Amino acid sequence: MVNGVEALPFGAAVARLMTDRGLSYRALAKRSELSAGYLNHLVHGNRPVPARDVIARIAAALDVPADTFVDYRMRAVWDALQQRPELVERLYRNLP
Repeated sequence: MVNGVEALPFGAAVARLMTDRGLSYRALAKRSELSAGYLNHLVHGNRPVPARDVIARIAAALDVPADTFVDYRMRAVWDALQQRPELVERLYRNLP
């Protein structure tokens, strides 16, 4: 567990990790090779959650595993479900 960020939305999790590590947008941008403006938009929810490879770059720059972020895990599940439609049916039938 990384300071309880696993259940936070992506932007809030990145913001908390930046604060915990004392990183500015510019410092995170340099580490991740993404623009500070783009990172700011992600944190504030002005851009959609990025693709898993971009999440992985941000995670590496924050020195956490990519699966720290719930959005990364959800995308992995989504990708797996697209490969296994029978699981979608089983899950759907078990919804309340």
